[in-house]
Amino acid sequence: MAQEKINGVPVTAETIEAWAKEAEGGYPVERLRKRGRKPAGDGPAEVVPVRMDKSLLDALTARAEREHVSRSEAIRAAVRVWVDVA
Repeated sequence: MAQEKINGVPVTAETIEAWAKEAEGGYPVERLRKRGRKPAGDGPAEVVPVRMDKSLLDALTARAEREHVSRSEAIRAAVRVWVDVA
């Protein structure tokens, strides 16, 4: 059986023991990485399903790729302009 590696470094029993001791000592909560998506605005987001025909979706995808943004961000930007919200 091949030895497990993380970033090319072998994981040994000693490594696991060191990790366990570190975890048992606890971690400062304020330094832990937050999980989940970043907020899309000034509060919790709500998913809004939208139907698009293939040609509109293709155009959206192409523009989003050219602008280096996700389709969701492109849609949010378009809606902000349409409703006149910065």
